[in-house]
Amino acid sequence: MTEKNYNPEQGKAKTMKKQEIAAPKAEVPVKKEEKKETEKQTKAKKQEQKKIKKDEAIVNGISLPISTKDSVAICKFIRHKSIDKAIADLEEVLKFKRAIPMTGEIPHRKGKGMMSGRYPVKPVGFFVRMLKDLKANSNVNGLDEPIIAEAIPNRASRPYGRFGSVKRKRTHVKIKAIEKNKLEKKKK
Repeated sequence: MTEKNYNPEQGKAKTMKKQEIAAPKAEVPVKKEEKKETEKQTKAKKQEQKKIKKDEAIVNGISLPISTKDSVAICKFIRHKSIDKAIADLEEVLKFKRAIPMTGEIPHRKGKGMMSGRYPVKPVGFFVRMLKDLKANSNVNGLDEPIIAEAIPNRASRPYGRFGSVKRKRTHVKIKAIEKNKLEKKKK
């Protein structure tokens, strides 16, 4: 401090604050009964927090390096299935036992009730990982029999390759699961 702005009262206030911080205040003795009551109240609050049950589980895949067209087909394929069934079906796609139905000028594939389809291995890998995360989220939220209600792919901003010669693939995917009985109520 310079001599111009020296204020002795200000210096005393600072030292008093330091002394208050350094010397703890004397605690008032609390009775055992009061401690037990406060412990019971905190336990009750924690149980109330645990009882809060969410009715949906959501997982977001942001800027995934997969084709939006493939993502649309996969989302249509897994929608309204249970999470375990969707994972099992997609693992069959990875083994080339089952094709994802697609529209457009795509060759026909073997399979009951399907005209044309493909085996998009890379996007299916991302979807399997997201579905496993969704299953974990639904377990944490306490969902019984979760069903995939929404599976929405959107185009993400596409970064350019070196010198802007190639545009890369990017897709946002949102998958939402709710309980089976709530899905039936929404349909009605």
